[in-house]
Amino acid sequence: MPSNGKPEGHRKRLREKFIKSGLAGFHDYEIVELLLSLGTPRKDCKQQAKEAIKKFKTLRGVLEAPPEELQQIEGIGSHSAFGIKLVQEVAREFLKEKIIDKPIYKSSQEIFDYLYHSMRDLKKEVFKVMYLNSQNQIIETESLFEGTINSSSISPREVIESAIKYNAASLIFIHNHPSGNPEPSQSDKEITRDLVYTGSIMRIRVLDHIIIGNNRYFSFAGDGLIEEYELDFLNLKVR
Repeated sequence: MPSNGKPEGHRKRLREKFIKSGLAGFHDYEIVELLLSLGTPRKDCKQQAKEAIKKFKTLRGVLEAPPEELQQIEGIGSHSAFGIKLVQEVAREFLKEKIIDKPIYKSSQEIFDYLYHSMRDLKKEVFKVMYLNSQNQIIETESLFEGTINSSSISPREVIESAIKYNAASLIFIHNHPSGNPEPSQSDKEITRDLVYTGSIMRIRVLDHIIIGNNRYFSFAGDGLIEEYELDFLNLKVR
């Protein structure tokens, strides 16, 4: 450490600021700097942190970066890269536990927060199903279909068979739009309607279908479409 003690004093100020008010007011590079300092506590990490933000664009980009790419930045070694990935995985597990402990039917934002990191950069559309018990707690999350999501690629029968396997009382569907625009296509609406109808026949309720885009999402339940499809199904039964 340099004799003037500036790096240590700078890190101390960052840590005290974090202890006092969390990450409020921090620049992205300062958060990365704090993370890097865990792996190299006696080294000034400010420049490496700025280089990481420059290379990966955002804090989220740094957290999602493969360790080997992080280590391409001069001064970021295996210990620091390991620390960053560990923090990212711990945060993901925390969100998972948080979402499991809460009712899901009002928590489309939490589902987005939990799955966004793993789905935002996918080059293909992936269709996931969350299986929930009668207390609206998650039993399992499973990727069922991959590729262009349309009525020919999604099988309501497979969805229901999986729901029965997990003894699920309700379902939430999630898929991504690689374009970044989460607005549902006509095909998305038709698939969701068909799944709501099929679930209603089997008395397995569809709580939501969430489409993940670039830092935003669309919720069929939030937009009133799930309720609309349920009413349409009841009208068909009456006829």
